Amino acid sequence: MPNKVTINMVAKRAGVSRGTVDRVLNQRPHVKPELYDKIVRAMKELGYIPPRREQAEALGLAMPDMSPATLGIVLPNWTGYFREEILRGIRDAQPLLADSAITVLIEECRTELPQETLERIDHLVKKGVCGIALCAMDDIAIAEKINALYKQNIPVVTFNSDISHCKRLQFIGQDLVRSGRVAGELMAKYIRQDDILLIAIGNPEFHAHRLRVQGFCERLHEKGFFGRNIQTIETYNDYRLTYQKVKEALERVPEIRGIYMANQSVTGCVEAMREAGKSGQILVISHDLTDSTKQFLKNGAIDFAIAQNIYQQGYGSLLLLRDYVRKNLTPEKTAQMPAIDIICSENLGED
Repeated sequence: MPNKVTINMVAKRAGVSRGTVDRVLNQRPHVKPELYDKIVRAMKELGYIPPRREQAEALGLAMPDMSPATLGIVLPNWTGYFREEILRGIRDAQPLLADSAITVLIEECRTELPQETLERIDHLVKKGVCGIALCAMDDIAIAEKINALYKQNIPVVTFNSDISHCKRLQFIGQDLVRSGRVAGELMAKYIRQDDILLIAIGNPEFHAHRLRVQGFCERLHEKGFFGRNIQTIETYNDYRLTYQKVKEALERVPEIRGIYMANQSVTGCVEAMREAGKSGQILVISHDLTDSTKQFLKNGAIDFAIAQNIYQQGYGSLLLLRDYVRKNLTPEKTAQMPAIDIICSENLGED
């Protein structure tokens, strides 16, 4: 982001390595006195702000006053497990943010319309937020808004579902293509190449949903599966729509042998299979370890779930913004990608 002085910038100014600057910053030995002075002088000239106050005091650098600041977070209109885990992460992050004189404003969308997301972002900006965590549709207008915020020195962190072609500070979430590929690998191990598959995607305009399906289909293609045998329905994470479309698909093509649930409405799928008399006859792979998903794994209604740490996405997004705003810590350019866990009835664990 503009106007943020980094260790790399100090190193370039002083003509030394980043590691040498780090040794000076943390008061480690084996730095020549003349280099030490040169690095401190570069820090002062650039207005570098160390991550910790004690570092600034040791180097004789000025630290800004810890004036109150506000971060914003925009949530999609998803309910249930996603909302509960994100809000739990936000709640647990708040005491740590309070230590840095930071409060949090939460905006929850009621629709999936990009225009509402833009309105929620504008509302936060009017409230004077210094950073925003965002989970939203992958829409060009939202990307342009993020780029405009970049120019205003308001960093944006995306979580769970990323936004393409924008200057967001960081994405925190699962490697979405790889999680889809893992699902594809599992599916390929249990069904034949000429079997018919059904994919239920929530909303293809969400980066997370689209990339999961991309990875799933990529892996099946590599395994020799026929694209003409793969059918796709869009359910927009709605229980009734999922139930109706899965039910219609099973009536139209009773030979379906596998279902990939790349959305959240697994209950609708399970009930449609039960009504069609297909329970236990179709391999079902879903995402996220919700309470209902756990129950479905236990009773055999579904076979595998690809888990992710949604709690950490809410918690980590806010702490990353805090570190950037208060400590001048710039995250790595690569996205933060946690491990991909494959859960079945045998490794589900006990509550």
